[in-house]
Amino acid sequence: MNSELINQLSNIGANGLPYKIPIHPNLVHLTIGLFVIGLTFDIVGVLFPFQKWLFKFLAISVERDSFFDVGWYNMLAATTITFFTVAAGFYEMLLATPPADVRSAWGLQAMETMLWHGIGGVLILALILSMTVWRGWQRFIGRKDADRQVHWSYLLSGVAILAIMFLHGTLGTQMGTEFGIHTTADNLLQMGKDINTELK
Repeated sequence: MNSELINQLSNIGANGLPYKIPIHPNLVHLTIGLFVIGLTFDIVGVLFPFQKWLFKFLAISVERDSFFDVGWYNMLAATTITFFTVAAGFYEMLLATPPADVRSAWGLQAMETMLWHGIGGVLILALILSMTVWRGWQRFIGRKDADRQVHWSYLLSGVAILAIMFLHGTLGTQMGTEFGIHTTADNLLQMGKDINTELK
């Protein structure tokens, strides 16, 4: 974005944002965590008959439906948080002033990386939303009376989405590490300031 427009904002910090710590990376990790936990509990619920002896051995009384409850509510939370994650990502991307002469390990320049990361974020939001709708349909309509609430195809789709998240996350990591976008500590060190005094 045009640096003159960014300078109109008050109190721009060392990270190029009007607040000390970028919001988007924190929400990203919350999204990933909720999605992974939801998918994991659904997998455990599907494999429950094979693991029943383990829970008995550990003297943990658990029902199969409990795993599916945790899977459903985590998927629902992941979808909700992802809307805020994408919104924060686009806001912080608009305030980015990346270097123009640097290329990432994938051979992309900063603007290309930001665009692909933005497009990927919207795609992942759509995928997580569709997974949640699919999960809700299975829970409340399609497999309401079945012992196993989810199909194997649902679980395999979730694993495929995790692979897409890995590739997408690599683009986000490149934005921070290779282009220095909104990296507070890195920018403070480049300006010759002491991190310990500046971030208090």
